[in-house]
Amino acid sequence: MSQVLPSDPRPLFEEATSQVARLIASVRPDQYELSTPCSEFDVRRLVSHCIGGMRRIAVVGEGGDGNAVVSFADEVPDAGLAEAYDAARADALKAWQDEAVLDRQVSVPWGKVPGRGALSGYVLESSAHAWDLREALGRTDPLPPEPAVFALAFARQTLPAERRGADVPFDEVVPAPEGADAHGELAAWLGRRPLGRP
Repeated sequence: MSQVLPSDPRPLFEEATSQVARLIASVRPDQYELSTPCSEFDVRRLVSHCIGGMRRIAVVGEGGDGNAVVSFADEVPDAGLAEAYDAARADALKAWQDEAVLDRQVSVPWGKVPGRGALSGYVLESSAHAWDLREALGRTDPLPPEPAVFALAFARQTLPAERRGADVPFDEVVPAPEGADAHGELAAWLGRRPLGRP
């Protein structure tokens, strides 16, 4: 894992979560029930999961156990989802301000890892969910590629093609569509397929 970890993943995390924030802010009330490339999530459930992820990585950055944090924000009404994500994201960015956290051992759902490994995992998660949301909303505007370029390299090392199955929450690798951007290539590596929604 150390080969692909950046010395400081915080700028990539900030950009990846900024992309998610902009997409969540653009969701119209009539779009929350749209399907997403995550077959078990509609847009509402995916946004709720993104909030839960930010709450989790904030607790991890503060020295807490990420496994103790609920993965969804089911208590938040639709009208408050964008604001709740922004608040959780602000808490996460604040929790990781101290560079020392990057070298501390922390607890996340996939084990005990150095902080920089945990935060890199959330660059991956945020980049993947940015693509999921863009697909679900039928958006075609490009996303800044840097977080997804890193996330793809990280995923190829930590989630090799042969490591899929019961304990890995990703499907088998699929071919990326012709002309796919970095987010599309990452999605294909994680087994996601475009929805083809206009």
